[in-house]
Amino acid sequence: MRTRTTTAGLAATLAALLALSGCTSSDGSPHASSPPAAAPAPVQGGGSGYEGPRPQDQNLLAWTGDPNDAGHVTAQSAAGVGGRITLVRIGLREQITWSNVWLGLAGVDPNAQLSNCYLGVYDAAGKLVASTADISPQLMTDAVAKPMPFTKPFTAAGGTYFIALLLNGNWATNALTLKATGAGISVNAGLTPPALRYSTVLTGQTSLPPALNLSEQSTSTINTGWGSQWYGIS
Repeated sequence: MRTRTTTAGLAATLAALLALSGCTSSDGSPHASSPPAAAPAPVQGGGSGYEGPRPQDQNLLAWTGDPNDAGHVTAQSAAGVGGRITLVRIGLREQITWSNVWLGLAGVDPNAQLSNCYLGVYDAAGKLVASTADISPQLMTDAVAKPMPFTKPFTAAGGTYFIALLLNGNWATNALTLKATGAGISVNAGLTPPALRYSTVLTGQTSLPPALNLSEQSTSTINTGWGSQWYGIS
C-alpha cells in the first residue's frame, strides 16, 4: 500500500512539472522537452574587443608603426649615411591618395650644413613614384613629428612600398637625430632582398634616382645601429 501511494505521488509530481514546463502535447499527454537554444558563438578575438591605435585615430592614412612605440632616437654620422638611400618598407591595405610623409625629427644640429636631402617613395618594382623637394631646411628646425609634402600627390594602390630617405651634408652625429623603433638588426628577421623591411642601397647619391635595383638592398649600415625610422602617411 505504501509503495503504490509513493509511486502514484511521484507520477503526479512528474506530470505537474511537465505541465509547468510546457512539455505536453495537444492532447495533454506529456512529451520530451525541446533542446535549449544554442548559445551564441563567441566573438572571435575574445577579450574586451580592444583594438590598438590606428593611423586614422591620429588623422593619418597609414604608418610604419604606432608612433607611441617610436621612443628610440637614432643617429648616424654624415660619413655613415651621407649619400646612401635608406629604405623602410611599408604595406598599404587599400588605395589612398598619398600627399605627405611624416618624419619623426628628434633633434637638430643648428650648425649643420645640409643640402640635397630628400624623402621619396619607391614601389615594389623599385620605381620612384613620388618625391619631396629638398627637405634640408625642415631638418634644421623644430624637432617634432612633421609632414614632408611631395612635389605632387599620387594615387597609391594597395601593396608594398619603400619610403626612401637621402641625407647629404655635414652634421654632428648626436645632434641631428630621428625617431625610430630601435629595431635595426632584428627588423629584417626572416627576410632577404628584395623584400628587406629596412635597408640601404647605393652610395654617393645627391638625388633620388628614378629606379632602384631592390635586390641590392644591404644591411651593413643598418647593423651599425641606424635604427628603423618611424614614418606616417597623410
